[in-house]
Amino acid sequence: MELPLGLTYDDVLLLPVKTPVRSRAEVDVSTVLAKGIRLNIPIVSANMDSVTESTMAIAMARLGGIGIIHRFMSIDRQVAEVKRVKRAEAYVIEKPYTISPDTRVSEVRQLMRDTGVSGFLVVDSDNRLLGIVSRRDVRFVNHDEKMVTEVMTPREKLIVGSPKTTLEEAMRLLGEHKLEKLPLVESDWSLKGLITAKDVERVVNPSNAAKDSKGRLLVGAAIGVRGDYLERAAKLVEADVDVLVLDIAHGHSEAAIEAIRRVKTDFPHVPLIAGNVATREGTLDLIQAGADAVKVGIGPGAACTTRIVTGAGVPQLTAVMWCAEAASGMGIPIIADGGIKHPGDITKALAAGASTVMIGSLLAGTDESPGYFVVRDGVKYKAYRGMASLGANIRRRLLERGDLDAESVAQIVPEGVESYVPYRGKVEEVVNHLVGGLRSGMSYCGARNIEELRRNARFIRITEAGAAESFDKLKQT
Repeated sequence: MELPLGLTYDDVLLLPVKTPVRSRAEVDVSTVLAKGIRLNIPIVSANMDSVTESTMAIAMARLGGIGIIHRFMSIDRQVAEVKRVKRAEAYVIEKPYTISPDTRVSEVRQLMRDTGVSGFLVVDSDNRLLGIVSRRDVRFVNHDEKMVTEVMTPREKLIVGSPKTTLEEAMRLLGEHKLEKLPLVESDWSLKGLITAKDVERVVNPSNAAKDSKGRLLVGAAIGVRGDYLERAAKLVEADVDVLVLDIAHGHSEAAIEAIRRVKTDFPHVPLIAGNVATREGTLDLIQAGADAVKVGIGPGAACTTRIVTGAGVPQLTAVMWCAEAASGMGIPIIADGGIKHPGDITKALAAGASTVMIGSLLAGTDESPGYFVVRDGVKYKAYRGMASLGANIRRRLLERGDLDAESVAQIVPEGVESYVPYRGKVEEVVNHLVGGLRSGMSYCGARNIEELRRNARFIRITEAGAAESFDKLKQT
């Protein structure tokens, strides 16, 4: 039996070459996530329940990447998380939050807490605008049972625009009348949208954010391969999700291939990322089934024990090289999922053929992740777990079946761990550090963009002593 060599990121270094790059500011790190979706940085936050919900996804998109909302929640909640991202920076909010006139003040306060929105449009059963209620209107109301119509600003006192209101007109109206919100209505008061001062300001002062054609932040969401995955996909597509991610540990399976075909049949125009795989054959099978990008990685993640439990897997650098080679002739991007511990690992993954990297543990310790904080010996940590861990398996099966007995729990064989990662502050600081290292790494390879990095990169294998020479200094800090 031929035994091919498998290498991971720590087994190699990139050879430095003569470079035309004078400053890392010259380096373009934009890339393709999947067909039709371009990112300004090649970083994707993982679809894990201790990594990505709407807060992380918003932060990632504002930084130029994208977050994938995990699927370990009800369909309605996942849809709400996607909507929250899509509403975060839209110039025109086409489907603003609305409430009925019989809503009570207590319910309005709860909705404000749940959505993070400071004001709601009050509409009748025909979606005609009746007024606006803001946090200011309910702040000092002592009677929770009051109807919203008793405290709202009625439409007769509102400044509104038409559905054809331009950006310049919106800026004039918002500034002239010192408004925060400008509802867009037809002549019969039918609500057609909403423009906010905050969103106009973001359009006027553009950032590096990854946005769709309507100026909304990009966001992805995960689906499974069994049960309600088609219903989940349909609701997510209706919520304007930008990309779906087929989430299964062993992507080279009949179940995954069948799910890809069914999803692409029902939603042919929505990009679909599928995985995870680690071989050329797995990559080709997913592409032939209809995948618009392939996620690569069996067991490299910090919270994944698949290789230990099952004995299966491929060291991540080799897996990325094999899969990228298979996908390159078909124009399908590769996402290197897992194993990223340092900025240099991102440079190596992209040099090996990946278009983006998916990161979990490095982002799990940030303020924006949904995990909870703990303090041990005066040091702050945040909870993190693999999605094949015991707790994640139990949560998934409870969602799928509604009940779980002791015998079913005993049959679960976890392929992931639950642990804590060091607190790392704001995700912006972590991502800026990673992207800064990537830019420097690309300059060492004489590359002004990721395509040049792939062409120019030359790897050198290193010994254990070479790895120690590189990494032992980290243990001393």
